[in-house]
Amino acid sequence: MGPLDVLTVPVLGPIQMVRWLGQKLIETAESEMYDEDRVQGELVELQARYDMDEITEDEYSGSEDVLLERLNAIREAKG
Repeated sequence: MGPLDVLTVPVLGPIQMVRWLGQKLIETAESEMYDEDRVQGELVELQARYDMDEITEDEYSGSEDVLLERLNAIREAKG
């Protein structure tokens, strides 16, 4: 860290911290969104809710389609 960096920390420090925090939030969201095990768990939970009559067949079908699309996208992205 040079002398100029020390002088700019009071001004740029908070901005850099917000930028760093935003990047970490994006990384966390992406890792959760592309977590195959998480999506499979959501499918199991959805099936259980349907089996217990907590959701209708239409709700189940729509949610299942979305989750299966996410799962396929994850698998395609992994190669």
